[in-house]
Amino acid sequence: MTEPKPGDSGSNAVNRGGRPAALTPQHILLLREIVSRMLHSTLDELAAELDHLGAVQVCTATIRRTLRAQGIVRSMPKRQARGESVEPEATVGVVRRYGYTVAHRRKAGEYSTDLTDAEWRLVADLFERPEGSRGAPERYERRHLVDACCYVLRTGCAWRLLPSSFAPWQAVYKAFVRWVEVDAFEHMQDRLRQQWRARMGRGAEPSAAVIDAQSNRASPQGGECGYDAGKKVKGRKRHIVVDTLGWLLAVTVTAASVQDRDGAAEVVVQACRKVPTIERLYTDGAYGGQCARVIEQTHGIRLEVVRRPGNRSTGTLHDPQQSLWHEPIRGFVVLPKRWVVERTHAWNERWRRMVMHHDRKTSTSAAWVWLAEARILLSRLAIGS
Repeated sequence: MTEPKPGDSGSNAVNRGGRPAALTPQHILLLREIVSRMLHSTLDELAAELDHLGAVQVCTATIRRTLRAQGIVRSMPKRQARGESVEPEATVGVVRRYGYTVAHRRKAGEYSTDLTDAEWRLVADLFERPEGSRGAPERYERRHLVDACCYVLRTGCAWRLLPSSFAPWQAVYKAFVRWVEVDAFEHMQDRLRQQWRARMGRGAEPSAAVIDAQSNRASPQGGECGYDAGKKVKGRKRHIVVDTLGWLLAVTVTAASVQDRDGAAEVVVQACRKVPTIERLYTDGAYGGQCARVIEQTHGIRLEVVRRPGNRSTGTLHDPQQSLWHEPIRGFVVLPKRWVVERTHAWNERWRRMVMHHDRKTSTSAAWVWLAEARILLSRLAIGS
């Protein structure tokens, strides 16, 4: 009987010659001890630990072969099926994890703009008729009417070009007009905004806001229209006030020829009436001067103008005894607070109906803004519901 090689793990191993084993029986015992302490470690971590304790350097392939020879395998936890319920005793002490479930998935044949079951539960009471209400029964489900409005908002199509899978366009348009008159989309966005602020650890109502305006083209449909000489745009202008998270607080739509400082009064009144807790308002240079003084005197809001570092109208104050002088940065600069409202404009323009004004009434144009903001919040809030 031949003597076992130093690298053989068994007592009856035969020495067949060739290269000696990289790991001795003592190293293998040490490796098993390391595995018992580091159950979730990788092969690289095992090799590093073995080098640290046993003063032997081996590659991960050697570690893998040795573990396989010793019968040590790596097992993966079973993947839980979508929608599979967890046993009550297994959920004790488990942190809730946000993620998609069956309720967050759309059924076959539905559009990507349709509301999922989780999203509809958040706003169903704002559109459905109360139980026991009088009147003729509904011919079309309210949820399908809301889905049709979201389809028009996302695709920008005309009402008459709605797919046949929806209700007739006349019924959808009448429902949309009725909801605009009662500010249903605004109420929906206000509720979702408060829920999102609560999830982010903020108060229900903000104490600071940001104001800005954006000019967009208008179609030949008619209605109030003007020319913005500064942006070279013929159409309408949206005046919006958002909180520091970028969510809409107030919006008004005027002709593009209306200056920002002239259109600020109405939208600020709307924001203060809805959110009386606003104490500070961040703006750009268009709202400075007399406009800022009027807003502060009328509403008691502190208005702070955020200007670009390279602004040539006011310049930059410099005290040579306090700090070194640095040349202002030229080009694009992310301005504090003001970038929030610019991001909101970018969010809104992702919806094709918002790129151009197709409605005669400015109230309808403002309703599209409320619906767009509410639709974004719905998709975010539904994940945790």
